[in-house]
Amino acid sequence: RLVLNIMQRMSGIATKAHHLQGLCAGTKAKVIDTRKTTPGFRFFEKWAVVIGGGANHRYGLFDMILIKDNHIIAAGGVKAAIDRARSRAPHTSKIECEVDKLEQLEEALAAGADIVLLDNMDTPTIEEAVRRTRGRALLEASGGITLERISELARAGVDAISVGALTHSTPAADIGLDFVPVSQG
Repeated sequence: RLVLNIMQRMSGIATKAHHLQGLCAGTKAKVIDTRKTTPGFRFFEKWAVVIGGGANHRYGLFDMILIKDNHIIAAGGVKAAIDRARSRAPHTSKIECEVDKLEQLEEALAAGADIVLLDNMDTPTIEEAVRRTRGRALLEASGGITLERISELARAGVDAISVGALTHSTPAADIGLDFVPVSQG
């Protein structure tokens, strides 16, 4: 039963990832997961996302630096947070910075963020962010992502759309395991 339960869970995640990525067809947008996974099952859940056609964000805190709103406040601003992270990070580390206003986007781009996470922005604001960025950084849409918004966000031109619900709220697929008698003939 344990193996069947795991198969159901991972199949549900892979199916959902496949569906969400299908909603992005014809765009460059990739549906990505987050670190919001079931304790002890991160490897399997992230693998299921990839099998379904999505992609993984960070596996752990060690993969990349993600500067969140609290980091920005603690550092004294977007530029200060990025500068501080860059000064302490290995030269191979990418730095992603979360922003919730276009003014912060401009600061993050000027400070050299590799990726900018557009947090809880409406679609017109995201379209403006894509226009302003002009390929200088990868753009990730996050927060308030619904089935209805995935396609419009993908068409807006973002590179990635992160969906925490992909791993923390997707229902398991209904898979049965039934033996059938073998005829002796």
